[in-house]
Amino acid sequence: MIGGPFRAAARAALRCGDVAGIQASLPDLDRIADKKLASHVVDGGRLRALVLELWQRTRMDWGFVTDRLATTFRKETWIGSHERRFVGETLYGLVRHLRRVDAALARGRKTERAPRDLERLVALLVLERLIEPARAARIDGELDWNAVAGIDDAIARERKLAPRIALAASLPDWLAQRLVADWGDEAEALARALNQRAPMTVRANLLVADRGVLAAELGRARIATTPGAWCDTALHVETRTNLFGLEAFKRGAMEAQDEGSQLLADLAVATAAVAGATLVVDLCAGAGGKTLAIAARLGNRGRIIATDIDAKKLDELRRRARRAGVSSAQALHLEGGSWPPALDALRGKADVVFVDAPCSGIGALRRNPEARWRLREADLAMFAARQQEILGNARALLAPGGRLVYATCTLLDVENAGVIAAVVGPGLARVPLTELLGERAHALGDGTALQVTPHRHGTDGFYAQVMRRVE
Repeated sequence: MIGGPFRAAARAALRCGDVAGIQASLPDLDRIADKKLASHVVDGGRLRALVLELWQRTRMDWGFVTDRLATTFRKETWIGSHERRFVGETLYGLVRHLRRVDAALARGRKTERAPRDLERLVALLVLERLIEPARAARIDGELDWNAVAGIDDAIARERKLAPRIALAASLPDWLAQRLVADWGDEAEALARALNQRAPMTVRANLLVADRGVLAAELGRARIATTPGAWCDTALHVETRTNLFGLEAFKRGAMEAQDEGSQLLADLAVATAAVAGATLVVDLCAGAGGKTLAIAARLGNRGRIIATDIDAKKLDELRRRARRAGVSSAQALHLEGGSWPPALDALRGKADVVFVDAPCSGIGALRRNPEARWRLREADLAMFAARQQEILGNARALLAPGGRLVYATCTLLDVENAGVIAAVVGPGLARVPLTELLGERAHALGDGTALQVTPHRHGTDGFYAQVMRRVE
C-alpha cells in the first residue's frame, strides 16, 4: 500500500495529467517486489524450481528466451504478473551475465570446481543487489560471498582489453576479440551497452496517427513515454505494460520496433525518394516490420513487394498489414528459396531493393542475449557468403540506375564493410549516405554508410550501405 506523501503526490500528478510525475513521486515498487521475490527464491520453493528449470532448458540449445518464457507462462497459470516479470528478468540475467557470474563464484571459492546452477542463481541475486552476501551465506557457507560481490572491481583491474570485455559483458572470447579488432577503444563501451536491457520502443503508424497524437493517447492511459532522438515516429515507452493489450496497438496506431530498425526503413524511403521509386522490393522481409514502416512513411503510395523464405512470417506480415491499414504491400513466398513467377517478372525493373540480410545478430544482443552462446566464430564466414549471394540476387532485380539498400543488425566488419567490398565494382557502386541524409549522415555513420549502436545512439546496432546499379 502506498502511504501518505507518496499517495498525495500521485493524486496531484493525476490531476495535472502528469504520468511521468506519478512515477517520479512513487518509491521503486518494482525493486521492492523484486527483493521480496528474491528472498522467496533464496528460501526455496516453487518459484526457485521454476527459474532453475527454465535456466537448465535454456542452456540445452540456447534457444530464444522469449519463446521459453511464453510457453512456460501459458502452462504455469499460477504465476502472477510480478512473478512473471521477475522470472523473465532473472532468466535473462543468467544468460547476459553467465561469465561474470562464473568468475564471481570462482573468486569466492577456495577449491576449483564447476559452478552449480543454484550457486549461479544466488550469485546473480547478490550481484544485482537483491539479496545481501550474508543472506547468500545461509544457503552455501563454503563460498566467500563478499568476494563474489566484489567481482566487478576484480574485472576492472584486468589490463588486457579483450579479456576484460569478455568477463565484464559475458561474451565468448572470440566475440570480445572481434569487437576489439573492429571497434578499438570503443569496444568496451559498446560491449557493455549490448549487455543492457533494451528499451521498449514503438513506431507511430503514420497511416493512423503521428507520434504526438500517439503519445497523448498513451498518456491518457497512464503510459509514460519519451520521444526517440533519431526518428519522428519513435516513442520510448517508460511504463511497464503489455503493449499488445493496448487499444492503440489493437487499432493499428503503433508497432513495437527499435528506433534503429525504424532508421533503416527511413533510409529506404529516402533512397526511394531520390530514385523517384514506384516499385520497392523488400527481399528478406520476415514478419514485415520494416515493410510496414516503409509503406506508412510513403503513405501507401507506390508498390512494395515483400518476400521471404518463411511462409509463417509472411502470414504474420499480412495480419499486421491489415491491422495497420497498409494496402501497398504484397507478400510473396520464396518457396524452397526459388523465385515465384510474380517476382521473376520483376527482374531488371525494381527502383529500390531493400535487403535486411540474415546475419549473426550481434547488434541485437540486448534483445536476444542467448545468441552469443549459440553462435560460433566459424558461422561468420557462412553468413558473409550468404549475404553476398543474396546481394547478387537483389542486383538482378534492379532497373538501370536502381538503388540497393543493404542492411544488417550486426556490428562486425566481416558482415558489413567486408561484404560491401566484395560486391561493389563494375555494375554496382556505393552511394554516400550524405547524398541521402545530408549532414545528418555524419551523426548516423561516417558519411558513407549508416552505423548506429547502443552506446552512441541508444538503438540496437545496425549497419546499412546504399548502392546504385551502373552499366
